[in-house]
Amino acid sequence: MRVHKLFTLIITAGLTIYLSLAVIASATDVERTTLTLDKAIEIATANNTIIKEVIENQKTAIEEQKSARADFLPKASAAYSYTRLKDGPYSIMGGTQIDVGDNDHYHWDLTLRQPLFTGFALSTRYEMAKLGIDIKDAEKEQAVLDVVKQVKVAYFNILLTKKFLLVADETVNQLKSHVRDAEKFYEQEMIPYNDLLRSKVALADALQNRVRAEGSVEMAVSAFNTLLQIDLNRKTDVEDIIDITPYSFELTNSIKEAIEKRPELKALRLALKNADHGVTLAQSSYYPKVNLVGSYEQNGDNPSVTENDYGNTHNACVTLQARWTFFEWGKTRAEVNKYRRNKSSLAEKFKGIEDSIKLEVKSAFLALKVAEQNIRTAQESLVQAKENRRITNLQYQQQMTTSTEVLDARTFLTRAETNYYGALYGYMISLAELERAVGRM
Repeated sequence: MRVHKLFTLIITAGLTIYLSLAVIASATDVERTTLTLDKAIEIATANNTIIKEVIENQKTAIEEQKSARADFLPKASAAYSYTRLKDGPYSIMGGTQIDVGDNDHYHWDLTLRQPLFTGFALSTRYEMAKLGIDIKDAEKEQAVLDVVKQVKVAYFNILLTKKFLLVADETVNQLKSHVRDAEKFYEQEMIPYNDLLRSKVALADALQNRVRAEGSVEMAVSAFNTLLQIDLNRKTDVEDIIDITPYSFELTNSIKEAIEKRPELKALRLALKNADHGVTLAQSSYYPKVNLVGSYEQNGDNPSVTENDYGNTHNACVTLQARWTFFEWGKTRAEVNKYRRNKSSLAEKFKGIEDSIKLEVKSAFLALKVAEQNIRTAQESLVQAKENRRITNLQYQQQMTTSTEVLDARTFLTRAETNYYGALYGYMISLAELERAVGRM
């Protein structure tokens, strides 16, 4: 029996360890997953808190529409009351006091109220609630566009900082090689000591730059992780993108597309419609309110309201009720004017945002053109800098030039490589900015 229990414990422990190792291996695989740009956008749009917030606001607007729809339907209410009178009610007829009620009075009623006419208030509130859903849809679209752009920029920043780190590594390795050559030449008394010192100082600077480049990569990854709502310190890797996508934008058409598609303007157009409804809602107070009321009641002298010695225990009625508030010291007029002023304010806001969007599109379009030209210029400069560094290094090996020339050549190459990668990924970032400005994903 003991052997059986021991065997069972061993099997259970083995399975537990196996499952734990499987989970750890699975987590490690996830940690090592290389994300593509499309996958990163998919994760961000599913997890980002800004988008989740807007989705909750959408649900709120839907519930508001349900609430407005319910106002069209009859309302049922019930009431129960108990009254204790100090003196029993009575009537005097011919000098004689006649009791007409008990000291204890119990009452309950059930009432149905159906609005028939509210000065168009109910229908207006319902239309405003429907537009509220459309506005939240536009806000969600805007949030998604913002998050997509942020993910693209963060993605390209990771690639850019990694290229800068690659350049820093290359610089360190080449300067280490140069220092070894300089030490050899110094031992052979072919160069002065200050040439060797200059080479070592340059290497020390390169090592510091490399450390800064590593920090930049880590910060870029952390910013990227934050957008995707994953662990801040996760060593996320992304798939490299080297080939640029030619843009198919023309300025005039891009501005026109932005005016049509930008969700900010969509939301404002809907808000202007809502402002019109707001005026109608305020004007509903000019009209009488008409309700159909049906009720059933019971009155008695006991808690169950079944006994009444002075009248009928129950009754029912149907009432057509109209109420018109025709004077409120200008309150209704003020409410109407408020909504009209609000609409005028929204119209001015629309014009301002429309102008800013046009300017934003033009700025992004010009930045993209500049970035495209910078790639060609930086590419040519990089080829020249590499050749210059190669020739200068050969000359130094033959002692036909100085360490200063070698260090200058490496500096020129570092700058050229940095400019090239900056132009390459700057183009991609500029393209993402223009796509967002136009209203594209």
